Amino acid sequence: MNEPRPESSHSEQPGEPAAASAFDLEKVREEKLGKIQALGIDPWGTRFDDHQAVAQVRGLTAPPSGSAEAGPAVRIAGRITLRRTQGKVHFLQVRDWTGQIQVFIGKNQVGDSPWELAQLFDLGDLVGIDGTLGHTKTGELTVFATKLTFLSKSLLPPPEKWHGLTDVETRSRQRYVDLFTNPESMATFLGRTRILAAFRRILGERGFVEVEGPTMQAIAGGAAARPFITHHNALDLELYLRIALELHLKRLLVGGMERVFELGRVFRNEGISRKHNPEFTMLEAYQAYGDYHAMMDLTEALICGAINAVDGEYKRTITLSADASVPVDFTPPWPRRSYAELMLEYARVSRSDEAGIRSKAAELGLTVEGKEAVVLFGELFEELVEPKLEGPVFVIDYPAELCPLTKRKAGAPEIAERFELFVHGMELANAYTELNDPLLQESLFRKQLQGQREDDSMAKMDDDFIRALKHAMPPAGGLGVGIDRLCMLLLNRPNIRDVILFPLLRPEV
Repeated sequence: MNEPRPESSHSEQPGEPAAASAFDLEKVREEKLGKIQALGIDPWGTRFDDHQAVAQVRGLTAPPSGSAEAGPAVRIAGRITLRRTQGKVHFLQVRDWTGQIQVFIGKNQVGDSPWELAQLFDLGDLVGIDGTLGHTKTGELTVFATKLTFLSKSLLPPPEKWHGLTDVETRSRQRYVDLFTNPESMATFLGRTRILAAFRRILGERGFVEVEGPTMQAIAGGAAARPFITHHNALDLELYLRIALELHLKRLLVGGMERVFELGRVFRNEGISRKHNPEFTMLEAYQAYGDYHAMMDLTEALICGAINAVDGEYKRTITLSADASVPVDFTPPWPRRSYAELMLEYARVSRSDEAGIRSKAAELGLTVEGKEAVVLFGELFEELVEPKLEGPVFVIDYPAELCPLTKRKAGAPEIAERFELFVHGMELANAYTELNDPLLQESLFRKQLQGQREDDSMAKMDDDFIRALKHAMPPAGGLGVGIDRLCMLLLNRPNIRDVILFPLLRPEV
């Protein structure tokens, strides 16, 4: 195979001068579109069966350069990411969602009509290539084309020199461009799908069934958060987008569905930050006749299964910000530390020391006036303990007043059987031994509602949930896992927008 040197890392794109305006570049591509149609070719393509993933092709055995042996026949489809012309040959790089490979197009190999078509290729066009797999003189694995199929015309040029989008907001806003120009972005979102698939597989193996609760609810319950409000015209009814999955899943426990879970979107009308998006994904799972210890075992199994699905690396580095990375060892079992001992270690106060709590809170500049001591105790935990939790670590046995949906510890009613999982100050999971006493639950709900404004999200009693509990809910363990935050850690992305395909953004101006 006597072909010229393969292309360099920079492409040549005839007809698209660097100084041309976006409008001019689009007009050039529209002219090429007309020329493709004039050749009798549909520029928007058609069905293209039996093509192979680029990763699969790259795994095949190909003869070395100069060999008389014919390489295996292959068929690929993808987007042109680099293009270089040299006389009667073209070199392309073609990328699909599994990888990228070089393509050699020679006029003598494909014939006059396909060669004419090849002159109209642009960066970003989608093409199908039939050919044989081999190596160039420099050893580059290459598909030597024998047939070309045009699959779709790109009327807008990709980012300059195909280096991909680099601005975080632009990448989030134009995710379609981000995915096809940035392989690491594609890898991130394919990694996310593997994490979700691992969760579903492990839960299924343990006898859990996946269900779907209502997204619009008459009462926003299950968490203390401000909801999004909408209106149903036909019923003239104010509704809320759900802020949690919990209360409807517990109703299913009452109904006899003993192991249930939902992987679903929840919505909270609150701030946006590196770790917060108003629309995010939660796993909630409930196991009849379990408790929070069973949920710790389940949490460990789920996250270890997700690690195995991503790369199998338990000792890994996570990115906290653009200039800060830290090591984390997810090798199980993970330590379990009580809330009280952590507060003594890092804050030097106990729950019974109300004067010490208020003094420490004032020392940190927290608002003390008008707050109960237990609320300040929780704020001290957030300020002084959470940032020190390198993890993964289960924080267990919370103050009961902070956990109205949690069963109290036998012999210690001031302690709630609850845990949270932390990794470097980030909460990944929250779980309880669920409270199934309807009388106590109703009393706690009413206490929680005292003093709240009428427009607060938790300012309505969920009487139907209390009625459900009165039909007897089995003792149970319940678990919630923040999928987006877990993906941030396991896929090493510093911002929640990097793991949500279409995060909420301000409108373009």
